[in-house]
Amino acid sequence: MKITSSWLKDHLKTNVNLEKIISTLNNIGLEVESVGAEDKSNFFLVAKIIKAEKHPNADKLKLCDVDIGSGKIQKVVCGASNARDGLLTVYAGPGAIIPKNQLKIKVTNIRGVDSYGMLCSESELGLSNESEGITELNSKKFNVGNSYFKNNSEPAIDISITPNRSDCLGIRGIARDLSAAGLGKLIDLEEIKLKTNIKNPFKVVIQSNSGCSSFAHCYIEGIKNTESPKWLKDKLISVGMNPISTVVDITNYIMLDLNRPLHAYDADKIDKKVIVRSSKKGEKFFALDKNNYPLDDGACLITNEKEILGLGGVIGGANSSISLESKNIFLESAVFNPVKISKIAKKLGINSDAKFRFERGVDPNIMEYGLKLAAKIIQKLCGGKISNFVTTGESNFKNRQIKFSAEKFEKIIGNKISSTNIKKILNNLGFNFKEIKNIYLIKVPTWRPDINEEVDVVEELIRILGYDKIQLIKPGVDSPKNILTVKQKLHRFAQRSIANKGYMETITYSFTNSKIDTLFGLHNKNLLITNPISNDLDTLRSSIFSNLLIHIKNNIHRNFEDQKIFECGPVFFGSKPGEQISVIGGIQIGKIYRKNWLEKDKDVDIFEIKDCVYKTLIELGIDEQELSIIQEAESCYHPGRSGKFYLNSNKELPLANFGEINPKIIKDIDIKNGLIFGFQIFLNNIPVIDKKNTTKKIKYLVSNFQKIERDFAFIIDKKFEAEKIINILLNVDRKLIKKIRIFDVFQGGNIEKNKRSIALNLLIQSQDKTLNDQEIEELSKKIIQTMQKSFDATLRS
Repeated sequence: MKITSSWLKDHLKTNVNLEKIISTLNNIGLEVESVGAEDKSNFFLVAKIIKAEKHPNADKLKLCDVDIGSGKIQKVVCGASNARDGLLTVYAGPGAIIPKNQLKIKVTNIRGVDSYGMLCSESELGLSNESEGITELNSKKFNVGNSYFKNNSEPAIDISITPNRSDCLGIRGIARDLSAAGLGKLIDLEEIKLKTNIKNPFKVVIQSNSGCSSFAHCYIEGIKNTESPKWLKDKLISVGMNPISTVVDITNYIMLDLNRPLHAYDADKIDKKVIVRSSKKGEKFFALDKNNYPLDDGACLITNEKEILGLGGVIGGANSSISLESKNIFLESAVFNPVKISKIAKKLGINSDAKFRFERGVDPNIMEYGLKLAAKIIQKLCGGKISNFVTTGESNFKNRQIKFSAEKFEKIIGNKISSTNIKKILNNLGFNFKEIKNIYLIKVPTWRPDINEEVDVVEELIRILGYDKIQLIKPGVDSPKNILTVKQKLHRFAQRSIANKGYMETITYSFTNSKIDTLFGLHNKNLLITNPISNDLDTLRSSIFSNLLIHIKNNIHRNFEDQKIFECGPVFFGSKPGEQISVIGGIQIGKIYRKNWLEKDKDVDIFEIKDCVYKTLIELGIDEQELSIIQEAESCYHPGRSGKFYLNSNKELPLANFGEINPKIIKDIDIKNGLIFGFQIFLNNIPVIDKKNTTKKIKYLVSNFQKIERDFAFIIDKKFEAEKIINILLNVDRKLIKKIRIFDVFQGGNIEKNKRSIALNLLIQSQDKTLNDQEIEELSKKIIQTMQKSFDATLRS
């Protein structure tokens, strides 16, 4: 929202300077983004056409020699019919930005001839709607080489208005806030007295479910629509809006001044019966922006019985638009449903000034006042006779009531506030109230749809009183209670554990691209977002890998070849609250390390990822002996290069999975930099270990007695997993068997087809004594017997 201090002073009686206004705006929550005026003076010059001749390669273009006062003649290609020898006009040089369409001028080759700039029409300069020819200037008033635009524009203050403060989308609303902050006195709105001497010939019908609750209108006959007077053009230009014609400029002026959007129709182009209704699927609407929009059910339309005249609260129709030839006008001021406005405008991709205001909330009680003020100014500038004013639909808009106590302010803010300050601030903000035993019964003005509860009143009071008045209270040094739950601590520890293994943490949205999410085989159509922030982020993610792979690909494009990234967050399996789980997932691609003087390159493989998951689960407090791993493929992994971790073989509740990402997924996402490996740890399935067990340190015992190593080779069925073999053999005698390592696996040759040879290395050591040959032999027999009994294994000679 752009304002100027002079326009602000139309509503605020004050003598403060610009710096004080800016400072106060920031203090009361109306953040000033920038201050400044656009300088057009250096780029738009008064110029004279010395010679205009036909373009050598185009029948409808002219090649003009243009004197811009620098002593050098510029060659400019022009298509205007009035371009002629001796014409004084406006020249836009390279670097100029055309006000109408924001086109930046540069040297351009047009049909084989270089054009050094542009000769401008009034429409392109934002002066009027005249676009038939280039601007013709009076030689008595303008001199060649002078700047056409004088750089004496007043600095515009650009304010970032938050969505809840719709009242500040009008200059009067900003003036009211500044008045409440002590910067001056708010000037009362003038009383409007109009002589209505003709009958209103129009009848308005509002159909149910149209999205319009109230529609006020009048008819003005016999006007002369011309170029706006200087004061009106200057006001619009100062805040970045281009003047069009007097009638249209007046409606824009009222919108910016009072936050009251209006719309004017050419009364001779519409029937006398105006119908406000809901659209039907398949209808089409030709708008002022010259686009033809297909409509669905539910849009609010202003129509007659033959055609659509406008899209209510969004944009008018081209077939009923005002022009300089318009003699009679139908002027509308209405109240529209903000939700409907927002939905249809977003769906059609229309972003108008009216839509921007209606979707945030417009004061319904200023509907008739805005209409009368516009009619008064139109009659003053364009003449004409005004009909009676008619309002169809709701006309009695009630104020919301809220109970407020000073104790609530003190409880939330921590400071007391005097009754004098409460009354002063509420009065200045336009709130009516009654005080009964320190309880204020407040009537909220209709221009403040954001004030709904007692806490909102507290916010208004401290905002105007000053956030700097809040006293700082230092928190206690020690908290008697744990801030985080055991589960939260577990999740944070898991993040640190993964990060310590060289992974970089990423933080992405919980929503992702549905096309990519579908590749992981878990996507639920019910998770599609109704109103996504972008087309590429249109669904809640069902896999932690969706966003990670998107970022892996983006990083590859930035020449990052070796990547280890992870994220901790929710993934969703249903659209109802709670249908989600917390997952920590990681992706690794490239090489573990690059070639150096000691080692060769080493690519990432399945065992690197498995090791990361295994160590993390151990660090999370899970007993190594209770972990079970099986080769079982999720659809997102390569079927033969993946696995799952379970607790005590409980296959109903996986702790984690890992593997090579399915090559088909990588191909569909179009990543061509080799194999990608990933893992997922399901934090909800990790058991919360007893605090006593996690804090208790295990005594590290060192044996002073000799250790012995023994190797065994067994022929065993292929179906048995290495982990199971090791766990069973460790239980033969945990006091003596310290470690078991598989150092060789062989199949083929003279070994049966469904069997393989596994060679085991056992580390045997006692804490109490040196083992003799007999004890070692007895332990060896137990190992062989256990293998034969548990796995039907035979000792390989």
